[in-house]
Amino acid sequence: MKKLTSLLLTFVLVLACVGCGAANESAGGDDTADVKSEGVMTYDEYIAADLESEVVVETYVQATQSWWDNTITVYSQDKDGAYFLYNMACSEEDSKKLTPGTKIKVTGYKSEWAGEVEIIDATFEFEEGSYIAEARDVTPLLGTDELISHQNEFVSFKGLTVEAAGQDADGNDVAFLYAWDGSGQKGDDLYFNVSLNGETYTFTVESYLCGEDTDVYKAVEALNIGDVIDLEGFLYWYEGVNPHITSVTVK
Repeated sequence: MKKLTSLLLTFVLVLACVGCGAANESAGGDDTADVKSEGVMTYDEYIAADLESEVVVETYVQATQSWWDNTITVYSQDKDGAYFLYNMACSEEDSKKLTPGTKIKVTGYKSEWAGEVEIIDATFEFEEGSYIAEARDVTPLLGTDELISHQNEFVSFKGLTVEAAGQDADGNDVAFLYAWDGSGQKGDDLYFNVSLNGETYTFTVESYLCGEDTDVYKAVEALNIGDVIDLEGFLYWYEGVNPHITSVTVK
């Protein structure tokens, strides 16, 4: 009898441990699966919010532009979507803590500029948690209405062909321009054109995000018309798709 009772107790304990393990597994893992804090919007609620209305979101830093004058522009994302935080109030000390993966709670106003939906006049506070988004391949969505639903996400494009971006002072076609109209110089934003299925798109290396000493800036400067390339970057919008590119690989 004692032996049978002992076996029954062991069996109950095993079941309890299995249940506990399953509960721990469901509660842990991906931080982005956490329930939103009180008063914080889901991504769907943020998308549905009116322009110029106040929004509160929890999100994860993916990259930042250069800190300047107590503000910083942040590319951020969670498992449901992305948020572009434009000129968010930030001390220089805190800017150094906004490393990729850092979770923040942001309060600001939903706005739109030239098609780019962003959060402006924002403040933030640090929270516990971490998340780094993998690049979503949106190559098949180029030229479709669906592409904008991934605005500001970290994305990839594969197998695009470099087209002429403009001409140099001698009238020769060139693969990139310093500034959108070629009026800039080394250190300014880079603009280059790529094509897929007969359509041409303008992509950008934003110098405040990836400056002249970065690999991607140098890679674009080395492009040749006709190169076939793979790219990664953030799906920024300006009068249409205008990604901020962070990586270029010539195939």
